[in-house]
Order: sequence, then C-alpha cells, then structure tokens
Amino acid sequence: MTCAKNYRQRNKQGKIESAYTHALTNLSGAHNYTPQGYTVNGGNMSESAAIIKRLNRIEGQVRGVARMVDEDRYCIDILHQVQAIKSALSRAESEILKNHAHHCVAEAIKSGSVKAQREKFSELVDLFEKTKR
Repeated sequence: MTCAKNYRQRNKQGKIESAYTHALTNLSGAHNYTPQGYTVNGGNMSESAAIIKRLNRIEGQVRGVARMVDEDRYCIDILHQVQAIKSALSRAESEILKNHAHHCVAEAIKSGSVKAQREKFSELVDLFEKTKR
C-alpha cells in the first residue's frame, strides 16, 4: 500500500475536496484512491491483500458475536470474542501504521520536501492524539 500523493483536489466548481468526498460524489470508479488515501492499483498488493484478508476475518468475527448475542449465549463467552476482535483490530492497525511509515513517511523524507515531511509528521501526531482520548 502506498499513500496517495494528491489526496486533495479541486472539484468542477474550483473548491478543494478530499479524495473521500470526490469518491463519494463521482462514483464512476475513475478515481483510484480509497478514502484512507491508499492507492488501489499502485503499491504492494500483497500488503493490501493481507490487510483485506485480516479485516475480512475480523468482519466474520463480528458477525459471529452478533449471532452469539442473538442466540443469548453466555456473556463471558461473548466478551472473550469481543476481546479477540479488539486484539485483531489492533494488529491490523499496527500493520497499516507500519506500511504508512515504510511507504508514505519514507517517501516524504526521501523527497527532501520540508512541507511533505511536516505534513506526514503532523498526520502521525494527530493520529496519536486521537488515540489518547
């Protein structure tokens, strides 16, 4: 996975919009960036495939917990599964963060652009501030 270089762009009215907004308003599929800023066709697809596989597994776990609640299963068993889901999400988050550091942050450093470096550093600081809340 690699981060999109230009995740903001101007729309037809000249206003700047994020890739997420652009993707939602232009559902033609021509835009190749996901809302998170990772390229779909570029980057290392084996990394993307591994993350998708992990997230699909987590999705299945969540559906399983919903079934357990619906079937009125024992609360402690449900809580054990919820803890497993949280742990799996944490591992997925770590992998995505590592990929971001290896690709996006490293690219900003290699570019020599102080603006790009500060932007990536700022993104990481903002992310870590959100996790403290």
